[in-house]
Amino acid sequence: MILSPAFYERDTVTVAKDLLGCLLVHREEATTMGWIVEVEAYLRGDPAAHSYRGETKRNSVMFGPAGHAYIYLIYGLHTCVNVVTGPEGGGEAVLIRALEPAIGIDLMQRRRGMSDRVSLASGPGKLTQALGITMDLNGTSLYDGPLQVRSSDSLPGRRPEGMPGEIVQTTRIGITKAADLPLRFYLKGSRYVSRR
Repeated sequence: MILSPAFYERDTVTVAKDLLGCLLVHREEATTMGWIVEVEAYLRGDPAAHSYRGETKRNSVMFGPAGHAYIYLIYGLHTCVNVVTGPEGGGEAVLIRALEPAIGIDLMQRRRGMSDRVSLASGPGKLTQALGITMDLNGTSLYDGPLQVRSSDSLPGRRPEGMPGEIVQTTRIGITKAADLPLRFYLKGSRYVSRR
């Protein structure tokens, strides 16, 4: 089941935790998807958030509406995908940090030039390359576009590693501002997270 707009309009930390175990899906030349196993929350007033200094052309998607993809480039090479959360105008989002590959694995492996499933999508730049997520998808709806988030029961009889299981809460990775905030969440027991 595709998650509705109301799912994303809630408190960002709650949404971040509830995204774990859901499926990130990209439907294009072929469908690729993976279970979300690691996320980071970025909040209003958070010095590490792109929205911290206010709305700009680059970050305008973060300010709403919820349930849209906020995609940006890092190092001029790799894209990162976030889901916009909370009330419109809030400037909050959840970064998808890692996936456990589920469907379209052969295509993901070709895109990444590797066969190791564990590291195929174990980082924000890796997962967007594996799923073919480009800047063209920035601002698109996550419920009626080619990029979607579906509930964990969308693949009957299949579950990600670590599900059902505990959620680990810890500090975010690769940032210098507000690095002490415990806003990173991942599925305990998953081999597919970017870092333990």
